[in-house]
Formats: sequence, C-alpha cells, structure tokens
Amino acid sequence: MTSAPDSDDPTRVAFVCVQNAGRSQMASAFGQREVAARDLEDNVEILTGGTRPADHVHDEVVQAMDDVGIDIADRTPREITFEETQASDYVITMGCSADDVCPAGWAGENRDWNLDDPDGKSPAEVAAIRDEIERRVSDLVDELDAADES
Repeated sequence: MTSAPDSDDPTRVAFVCVQNAGRSQMASAFGQREVAARDLEDNVEILTGGTRPADHVHDEVVQAMDDVGIDIADRTPREITFEETQASDYVITMGCSADDVCPAGWAGENRDWNLDDPDGKSPAEVAAIRDEIERRVSDLVDELDAADES
C-alpha cells in the first residue's frame, strides 16, 4: 500500500513507453521545458522510462526535436521501475503496450495518449507526432499548474 504523498512533495509525472526511444523521450523533453519555463521545478517532477528500453533514442526523433530547438541527442533510454511508476501521481503511456507494468499497482492516475510510434516514419510524420506530444504536454502542465494554485 502506498502512503499519500506529502503536500510538499512535487507532483511526479512519468512518461512511459516500451522502448523509451521516441514518444516518451519527446514528452519528457517537452515536460522539462514547460516546467522550467513556468518556474514549476519545485512543484512538478518529470521522469521517463521504458519497460524494455532500446539502445538509443531513434535518430528521426532526435532530428525532429532538434528542429524545434531541443537537443536530446545525449539521452539514453532507461528502464522504468515498478517503484517509480507506483510513486508517480500521473503515469502517461504513449499508446504502446506497457503491460509489463501493471496499472493496478499504480498509485496515481494513468492516461494513455494512444500516439503513433515515430520509429521509421517520415520526417513529416514524426513532426506531426512531436507537435501532438508538445500540445498534450502543454495541456497537462496547464492542468498541473492550475491544480497547484488551488
């Protein structure tokens, strides 16, 4: 059983995918940018990981993010642990099967964004996925910011 988070603890958002090499990396990068731009570092913690991480972030994803001024070339996919998801207030899955991490064990809210996998897609297709992720992350941070103010 998970204890209720301390009111002083930041809201933890986990962006989860299988490989942690595309969508979740983009979401994490946009989340970190939004949190910093809104001066919410003390209120919102962003983490990302995969259930079976790849060796590297997909090249087309690195390029798409570079096109909007965000450098993720040095990022390495990582495994997310059950404990990390359990301690998260929001677990955002990207539309890939994350069955390895049972939602019944998550203490917070689970949302599946049901996004196409950018791996192997054309630059235009990857850009469209990236832009949708950016919009959804911005909306999520709006929601978190409003909840923090109440």
